[in-house]
Amino acid sequence: MATSKAGLDLGRAAYDDHRWGEAFGHFGDAHREGGLPAADLERFATTAFLTGHSRVGTDALARAHEEYLLTGDVPAAVRCAGWLGIHLLNTGEAAASSGWLARGTRLLEEVDEPGAAEGLLLIPAAVAKLYGGDAAEAAALFGKAYGIGTASRDRDVASLAQLGQGQAQVMLGHAAAGLELFDEVMVAATTGEVSAIPCGIIYCATIGTCQAVFDLPRALEWTMALDRWCEGQPELVLFSGQCHAHRAELYALRGLWDEAMAAAAKAQERSAHGDPQARFGGFYYQGEVQRLRGLFEAASTSYRAAADSGFDPQPGMALLHLALGEVQLARRQINDAVAAADATWRSRLLCGLVEIELAAGDFAAARSAADDLGRFASGYPAPMPRALAAQADGAVLLEEGEAAAALKPLRTAWTLWRTLEIPYEAARCRMLVAKARRRLGDEETALMDFEAARKELEELGARPAMATVDALIGANLLGGPAASAAVPGPLTGREVEVLRLVAAGKSNRAVAVELFLSEKTVARHLSNIFAKLEVTSRVAASRYAYEHGLMA
Repeated sequence: MATSKAGLDLGRAAYDDHRWGEAFGHFGDAHREGGLPAADLERFATTAFLTGHSRVGTDALARAHEEYLLTGDVPAAVRCAGWLGIHLLNTGEAAASSGWLARGTRLLEEVDEPGAAEGLLLIPAAVAKLYGGDAAEAAALFGKAYGIGTASRDRDVASLAQLGQGQAQVMLGHAAAGLELFDEVMVAATTGEVSAIPCGIIYCATIGTCQAVFDLPRALEWTMALDRWCEGQPELVLFSGQCHAHRAELYALRGLWDEAMAAAAKAQERSAHGDPQARFGGFYYQGEVQRLRGLFEAASTSYRAAADSGFDPQPGMALLHLALGEVQLARRQINDAVAAADATWRSRLLCGLVEIELAAGDFAAARSAADDLGRFASGYPAPMPRALAAQADGAVLLEEGEAAAALKPLRTAWTLWRTLEIPYEAARCRMLVAKARRRLGDEETALMDFEAARKELEELGARPAMATVDALIGANLLGGPAASAAVPGPLTGREVEVLRLVAAGKSNRAVAVELFLSEKTVARHLSNIFAKLEVTSRVAASRYAYEHGLMA
């Protein structure tokens, strides 16, 4: 066995080479044999956090704090207290985090020139303001921390503060300015100016915010950079799961659903082994793919697992209830989520809100949400926000009876989705274009668009959306008999059409619009369906439709 001194030298060498697992082992051996000096205890803590041994990390960092106090290095002790507060907050131990941050603040009073340690303690305080809804105060605190970090030439503190400034700008509605700050701070991360843990925080927070404001090109670019960073450190656990979660979202958008499921599974595995921040994304994007494929029970399980992370799995969960015909529950969930969301996350909920309010027949609420999305897109005119806003505007105009006016924004959105290579949304938008053309009397072109959309959805395996297309055009899609002809089972062709739309989450009013019927006629058809299937709810009827292949 190597001596304590030899093991310590090996640990330091592995640490400098970013061989985190090897360094963790050597530092651990040296610590057990004869103890570690304070600086090496800090290194040991870092390797423990990065390899998924968070409890060992907090214990080592606490010991380093005590050693620094014994040697009279109070600023270093404050630095340890600050990082303990940050790590404990990330693992959900809010009370312990608060205690360490309070201790660090008290110790600062004993130091004439605290330097970078003071700036580090400002960062969790600023984060609390940011997520407490006071982005302006957060920006001021981050600015102060940035000034301290710059003056003391501490790149970790300065870069984390600059990251926070970018997040605050986004929450204040200045997305373009915030993203410029992210680009600048990412230079420090990608050139190795920042140490490992702050670097991982910067990567993941930057990508998460880019995805929140629908900046797909930036999210893709920085996810690829995070991939390279993680691949260069094969023993890394912390942050690697979040990398897979970000990948899962991008794969899902691009229609690579099998790859998205594989990435989500890796995120879940890394979450269980020391990257807890990956849990939400790992399960949420798994649920998204399952929902779009019509695997509703599996999607519900995934969303509930995502919720265990402490974050609300929206809009996915609400859209799942919509797909099951539980329109009012979907409305309650999405409206509650919008009311509770910060400015950044709210933009991700608006599209779901538009879709659900349209299904519920509340066109005024849908118009309000679409207008909010339009304002967001006008403030940050990137391709994906523009596509989302244009599609929402067109969908609402269509339901408001303005088919001619709806065509322009819908065509714009369709073009943008194809340019962005987001096939599911492109197909859904083409369905809306087809509906507008049908209502304008151009049945031939509408049918061509419906058929093209269905082909794209079939390639993806998006069964619920395929069912919606089938319900709109009936058996004529395949050149077969008219939709009103008899079908296997107890239901008539018209009842199958009604059931398909109900199972796709449409309200009676929306079904009536789609099939050119009165709401009273739709209600009568639904009553007959319930009686024939011996069920008493829309949910039960929807499940029958999926279980008996009526949605295909």
